[in-house]
Amino acid sequence: MQQELEYVYEVYKEKNFTRAAEKLYITQPALSMAIQKVEEKLGMPIFDRGSRPLSLTEAGEAYVQHILNVRQLETELNQQIQDIKELDTGRITIGGSHYLNAYILPQILAGFMRQYPKVEVILQEASSAELSEKLEKQEIDLTFHCSPEFIRDFERYPAFHDHILLAVPKELDYYRAKTANAGAALSAEEVTQGKHLEEGCPTVPLSAFRDLPFILLSRGNNLYERSIRMFDEAGFTPKTKMNLSQLVTAYHLADAGIGATFVSDRETSARMNGLNYYRIDSALTERLFYILLPKRKYVSAAARKFISYFQEKAERCGRFDM
Repeated sequence: MQQELEYVYEVYKEKNFTRAAEKLYITQPALSMAIQKVEEKLGMPIFDRGSRPLSLTEAGEAYVQHILNVRQLETELNQQIQDIKELDTGRITIGGSHYLNAYILPQILAGFMRQYPKVEVILQEASSAELSEKLEKQEIDLTFHCSPEFIRDFERYPAFHDHILLAVPKELDYYRAKTANAGAALSAEEVTQGKHLEEGCPTVPLSAFRDLPFILLSRGNNLYERSIRMFDEAGFTPKTKMNLSQLVTAYHLADAGIGATFVSDRETSARMNGLNYYRIDSALTERLFYILLPKRKYVSAAARKFISYFQEKAERCGRFDM
């Protein structure tokens, strides 16, 4: 029975009998025959062989869901046994976007791995949308997200805040040149010192920058969605110069003078001195990220340790209120 589940699952993953057979180290005819025997027991097909790529039938979806449930139970059992054997060992797979992996996690992971050297840490990098799918399929143990609509579907723990600023190339900054509110423009050094978080720091309406070219992130990124909502609030459609998948790339291109972009205060560097930074008058500029876990009965000791460590160290690690 276990072999049958493995065969069906591999074909489901690869969406192709030939590739699945290669992964299983058996011949394609042998794999097809094994799948046919399973389908004969069920009395209906698991795969729609007329579709390209190969897809599941309705019965196949139910069968694969059963396989996923069995695999999860086995994983949880193995985790519990490992936790009973030795509490200081284990494995944790963390999913993070480039922003998280580059600016939030390095210090946390370094400290965690020093404190728990026997815990194996696997770090996967992907977009927020891809990580959400991986978490739903329980291919990763945890990830981070700040979308209120998304986080309610998962077990969650508060992790850290960040604040979104508008970074405007100095050579394109007509707002500072034409307004008496020049004090609203912050330097990179002032942002790294946390001046934008002070109570008296002025905010500026996004509509003041409607004539600027913008560098935005791609769809599927939380900051893209927030940006579009902020433009809607401000009542204009941005002149989009380009859409990019990485926040740090947009930041560097803005510093080169190509256009304005939204940045997180946690990635701001005093070396990026070609920009002025503005607090935008919108509640959408404040984000609270949560650690998210799949809704399941058992959370491994390694994952619990990481969550506890992150929440303990977050107040002292990094800048501002992290």
